Amino acid sequence: MPRAQPIKAFQELQDHVQLFCDLPAEAIVKQDVLRLGLRFSDAAMTIAAGFKPKDYFIFSFDLIEIKDMQADEHLRVPEEIKVSGGPFSLKPTVISVRINPHSPYLVDVQDGQLCLLNDDVNLGEVTFHPIPPFYHESLSTGKKMGELAPVLEWGYLIYLTVYRMCQYFNREEQCQFCDINRNFIQQRKAGKPYTGIKSADEILEALGHIDRMDQEAKAYTLTGGSIITGLQGVAEVDFYCQYIEAIEATFPGRWIAKAVVQAFEVGDCQRLKQAGLQIYHPNYEVWGDELFRAICPGKARVIGFQSWIQRVAESASVFGPENVIPNFVGGVEMNRVCGFSDPERAVAHTTEGLDWFMSRGIMPRFTTWCPEPLAALGPHPAPPLSYYGLLLRSWRERFMHYGLRIPPGYGSPGAGNAVFSVSAFMDVLPCEEAH
Repeated sequence: MPRAQPIKAFQELQDHVQLFCDLPAEAIVKQDVLRLGLRFSDAAMTIAAGFKPKDYFIFSFDLIEIKDMQADEHLRVPEEIKVSGGPFSLKPTVISVRINPHSPYLVDVQDGQLCLLNDDVNLGEVTFHPIPPFYHESLSTGKKMGELAPVLEWGYLIYLTVYRMCQYFNREEQCQFCDINRNFIQQRKAGKPYTGIKSADEILEALGHIDRMDQEAKAYTLTGGSIITGLQGVAEVDFYCQYIEAIEATFPGRWIAKAVVQAFEVGDCQRLKQAGLQIYHPNYEVWGDELFRAICPGKARVIGFQSWIQRVAESASVFGPENVIPNFVGGVEMNRVCGFSDPERAVAHTTEGLDWFMSRGIMPRFTTWCPEPLAALGPHPAPPLSYYGLLLRSWRERFMHYGLRIPPGYGSPGAGNAVFSVSAFMDVLPCEEAH
């Protein structure tokens, strides 16, 4: 992964901020940092030791393996940064940390202040998220709070990965951008006490501390790998329902309940709804049957693209269309194995999917593709920044065209307010009250 030439990366960023002047500069900067990753100076990592660490809550979301990190970055970097000010007068912008030692973006310390540099140009002051008070609480198992119930999005979201593996890996049919199983293995090799299957009891114990000590978190996401042949004697919907039922029985209505699971038939969706689930994320990953079969071979074999999107549409009758929010991996359709080479064609193709869902009142959102080296697609050049500008513009245009509402469970929208840290879809929306 060659390092950009000095000034070239900043000039490219500046050009794209001007090219997409109809979008907030915060969104363009955010997408550029997400696609290229971050480096940290030793001074910055020393400061980060007093702030919330990167918890590796499900995937690695790094552009380098742990074994190749020269300064133990996986133990020393924060979960997210917030950058503001600088030549673009950035409003506070929350960005997820993706380690890349070759990135032109460097978090460093200048004149005693954390800052974000792009080829030595200071883009603004940086802050790290403080360690939540409940992170210091003891659990009966001896495990850490950040392992069982980490918080993301500057404290807004509790992320509960209750099953850290995916059964599609068993037949090498995993989604080609995904490293969940291999990340589990590398974390355990690195000495991290990763829990393969978290019990409902230990989740409830952890949430009890959050309930007692925290007012920042407004939602939780329950998720884990896909279950094809059963787990602990039950099917996927039964496995995940037990956690939702336990949480909602113990803390009724305390947080917005969200789940990232497979696309289920209506009967199973009704079970999730009855258990207490409010927001349903049946992620379709990439648009189109051909790309779906190439990039998500297991999901294509077990469910199929047409069945998947039809199930998503039908789930709106259970949850309400505004509460069905499927994710796609923004940029993976530009992979060099089976994807597009032209950003405009890639975005036009992806927009077909936006139209299909949004015309039905369902709002897809996206996470920015991180070409993790342990994923089947392996290391890849980042999609061009123009792709993300075009995608954000198209996404916002379709959102406005279909008169959709600000999605629930994501906090406040708009530049300077958005806390969703793995893409800028919330940053490009108009500022309104939090949901």
